[in-house]
This record gives sequence, structure tokens and C-alpha cells, in this order.
Amino acid sequence: MEILGSLLAIAATAGEAAEAAEEGGFGLNFDLLDTNLINLAIIIGVLVYFGRGFLGKTLSDRRAKIEASIKEAEQRKQEAAALLAEQQQKLAQAQEEAARIRSEAEAQAAAASAAILEQATQDVARMQAAADQDVAAEEQRVVNELRQRVAALALQQVEARLKGGLSESAQQQLIDRGIAALGG
Repeated sequence: MEILGSLLAIAATAGEAAEAAEEGGFGLNFDLLDTNLINLAIIIGVLVYFGRGFLGKTLSDRRAKIEASIKEAEQRKQEAAALLAEQQQKLAQAQEEAARIRSEAEAQAAAASAAILEQATQDVARMQAAADQDVAAEEQRVVNELRQRVAALALQQVEARLKGGLSESAQQQLIDRGIAALGG
């Protein structure tokens, strides 16, 4: 940029010097078309001569930076796409694993429920059998107790009748018959 400013200053000075020489002294040329065309031609010539290498180098450097940025952006885009695909695959695998775990858990829950139900059924049957045994044992005990009471009451009544109703000769006959039945 400094070069461009210097060139403009030189061109302006050269144009003014040419005008002053024509008029025979220092003066200003107010013919805008004449002075502007000369100045413009000088500036374009200097820019083309000196600026071609500088401007070409600057533009090629800028172009190389832009190309490098584009390549880097494309590479990042490809990496991001690859990473996205990988993450989507991992997500799909995780969803499949979750579905498998859920189905296994449901199967295990069903099996556990069936096992608990079977165990409960067996426990109920066992408790019912134990209760039946307890009832039968209690029933047998009550029957035995009733038999003993009935037998005791019967003996008491028989003894009471025997003591009050049998005479001495009837008792002797009864004893003789019992001995004969045993002996005989």
C-alpha cells in the first residue's frame, strides 16, 4: 500500500512538472481530462510493472490459504460424517442390547413368577395336608377320649347296678359262669 501511495504522489508531481514546463513556470493545469489521463496512465503503468509480482504473490498466497481452508473443512466434514456414522452404529447396537436385556428380563420375570406360583401352590397343598393330618389326629384323640369316658361311665353304671341289684347267690352264679367260660 505504501508503494501505491508513493506512486500516486510521483505521478501527481510528474503531471504538475510537465504542466509547469509548458507554461514557463509553476502553475496549475485545470484541464481535468488532460491531467487525469496522464496521471492514470502513469499509475497503471507503475502498478502493472511493480505490482504484478506483489499482487500476484498476495493473490496466490490468499488462494492457497482459501484452498487449504476448504480442504480442511472438507476433511472435518468427512471426519464428522464418519464419527456420526460410528455413533449412530453404537446407538443402534445399544438399542439392540437394551431390547435384548428387556426381553431377557421379561422372560426371567415370567419364569420367576411361575416358580413363585408353583411354590405357593405346593405350600398351600402341604399346609392343607398338614391341617388334614392335624384334624384327623385331633378327631382320633377326641374319639379315643370319648370311648374312654363312655367305657368309664358304662363301668360305673354296671358297678352301681351290680352292687345294688345282685344278690349274693346271683353273684356266685355269675362268677361260676365266668370261670366255666374261661376253663372251658
